[in-house]
Amino acid sequence: MDQEIKKSYDILVQGGLILYPTDTVWGIGCDATNSKAVAKIYALKNREETKSMICLVNNIKMLKQYVESIPQSAIELIQQAEKPTTIIYNNPKNLAKNLISNDNTLGVRIANNSFCNSLIDAFGKPIVSTSANISGQSTPQSFEKISEQILKGVDYIVNSHRKKKTSKPSSIIKLGTDGKVIIIRE
Repeated sequence: MDQEIKKSYDILVQGGLILYPTDTVWGIGCDATNSKAVAKIYALKNREETKSMICLVNNIKMLKQYVESIPQSAIELIQQAEKPTTIIYNNPKNLAKNLISNDNTLGVRIANNSFCNSLIDAFGKPIVSTSANISGQSTPQSFEKISEQILKGVDYIVNSHRKKKTSKPSSIIKLGTDGKVIIIRE
């Protein structure tokens, strides 16, 4: 197992926080099934627990383990998406309760990044992915712009890809119960 994957895996298993490169921006992550770890992210970001975060899975098979029902329109969106797209699903399951929104929804993205996919594959569970910033501050566009508070607040910082410029946060789409697509963020 790659050294960065191993170190990140060890922290996730212990309920710790990692700072890692995603397929969009640098993210703060933890075990998406561990309520205490999720609470640590809310505290680090000074974020109200009513403001939801997203999680990453590595394929549709894993997604099915954590979402009650995946509409056909979601599968089509995933297959057609030209950029990273987070879909808000109804009735998530088997995840930390404080990760799930009050309306019983959760944003989930199938990661399109070799590091994330390898880590999720090794870990065997979804990983929280939230931008590496204090709530209310702008999303850092490079590793160098991540605040000292975030850097000191995580248990491990992945060493790879620090020079990489990040792209924009993912698109966020919510699927209505009637199948209607609602764009939350382009």
